[in-house]
Amino acid sequence: MRPGIHPSYQAVLYVDNATGDEWVAYSTEGSSETKSVDGVELPVIRLDISAKSHPFWTGQARSIDAEGRIDRFKRRYARNK
Repeated sequence: MRPGIHPSYQAVLYVDNATGDEWVAYSTEGSSETKSVDGVELPVIRLDISAKSHPFWTGQARSIDAEGRIDRFKRRYARNK
């Protein structure tokens, strides 16, 4: 690899603002905010939503069907038994 052209790949602390969950992963992003984890200062990346708080992944997803499109689709393409 050519030196000086690649971004710094480092451990960062991700914080989900919705749930407060924290986990360490690697990223090229950085932050001026830091937090000590196991004696190591890590940059903190704050997320508004993650897999731990997203409605689809938590099972809280809803489908809004104001015009009955889903039911019409199911009727149209239902298999005749």
